[in-house]
Amino acid sequence: MAPRAESTFLSLPALYLALLLLSVPLARAQGQCCSQKTWCVAKPSSDEATLTANLNYACSQVDCSILQRGCACFYPDNLISHASIAMNLYYQSRGRNYWNCYFKNSALVVTTDPSFGNCVYEYI
Repeated sequence: MAPRAESTFLSLPALYLALLLLSVPLARAQGQCCSQKTWCVAKPSSDEATLTANLNYACSQVDCSILQRGCACFYPDNLISHASIAMNLYYQSRGRNYWNCYFKNSALVVTTDPSFGNCVYEYI
């Protein structure tokens, strides 16, 4: 009678643990583990009508008082700056999901903090 070969299969709990440990480096490589700071800004190529619509929509959903005259983000007083700040407020308040920075393909998610002077782009 031939000797019986030992089973090389892992128990279910051991297999689960092995798969979990193997997935940690993969999750980090794909950016799913350790969150990177991101902001949403308007694309420079966006037209005025789109930026105005984005500004109006975002400010109907979040508090844009930081854009009022005399506040930190009023200057520069131009549409792309105000739209970017409003779009970022919306993006941050909705959990920084890429789809919350789409704005009909008129926005970009960036990893460089766009804050300037006394105007700090909110990062939640």
